[in-house]
Amino acid sequence: MTHAIRVHETGGPEKLRWEVVEVGKPGAGEVRLRHTAIGVDYADIYYRTGVYPTALPIVPGHEAVGIVEEVGAGVNDVSIGDRVAYVTQEIGAYAETRLMPSRHLIKLPPGISDNEAAAIILKGMTVRYLVRETYDVKANDVVLVHAAAGGVGLILCQWLKHLGATVIGTVSNEHKAALAKANGCAYTIDYTREDFVQRVRDLTDGRKVPVVYDSIGKDTFTRSLDCLAPEGLMVVFGHTSGKVTPFDLMLLATKGSLYVTRPTLWSRLKNKEDLISRANEVFSKVSEGTVRITIGQTYPLREAPRAHMDLESRKTIGTTILSV
Repeated sequence: MTHAIRVHETGGPEKLRWEVVEVGKPGAGEVRLRHTAIGVDYADIYYRTGVYPTALPIVPGHEAVGIVEEVGAGVNDVSIGDRVAYVTQEIGAYAETRLMPSRHLIKLPPGISDNEAAAIILKGMTVRYLVRETYDVKANDVVLVHAAAGGVGLILCQWLKHLGATVIGTVSNEHKAALAKANGCAYTIDYTREDFVQRVRDLTDGRKVPVVYDSIGKDTFTRSLDCLAPEGLMVVFGHTSGKVTPFDLMLLATKGSLYVTRPTLWSRLKNKEDLISRANEVFSKVSEGTVRITIGQTYPLREAPRAHMDLESRKTIGTTILSV
């Protein structure tokens, strides 16, 4: 008997139900995984609430780590007993066991623990494309990062510092400010007490910044445009406060010929070679000490509703993990 967290109707965290599920034998090209650690992402909340519409019922979750228990016909890239991680656009990770196509699996290096892999695999690859493909960060760039003490934020700040950038991060309290500074932020702005636009102008002597990384969305978007230097880039890669309100494109012209993008990881994972090379680069950053992983909180899988409540209320720091 195995269990999963399922959603039968959209709504609050109480809609996450712990249920017995059937997991059959792997078919051709598939493996059966026994999960050990599952990463929690804000996208999981979007599926639960219906922001990302999909046919119900669903099992949330894009990323997890586990042990290969059984392999189907034609699988020769992993073996029974291998520790593997995955991140896929298809959801279904909030489960004790599941079937998974082997093409999505990444073997874990010995120096990376299961919890570390679950904490870094999606968020680390997200950071990589943000700083190398969406905007090619250069030494001495001054960068604004919203939600700097969040799961992606802490990794992003460290990676930016490694590249030689000066990082300005927004946070919601003193504890998160201290954490962000310990993870690469040169300056922090408590947006509950300070005007982040004015502080960015002050910190840059009026020059403002070439790029803003924003996972908050509606609450920060318009004012973040005022933090950009002429021809600067606004990178919206999440919307924890809600989707950005439609706006007149002339706003970008009047504020200095600005650019806006809404990138995703999925468009960059075209094949298994892409997946493995990106994952290995992320793991190497952890192994060499460039990126330290902050797992702020861990919950048993069956307590996923509590994890969602804490994440939505902004009580969490760093990465959230579900243990199995």
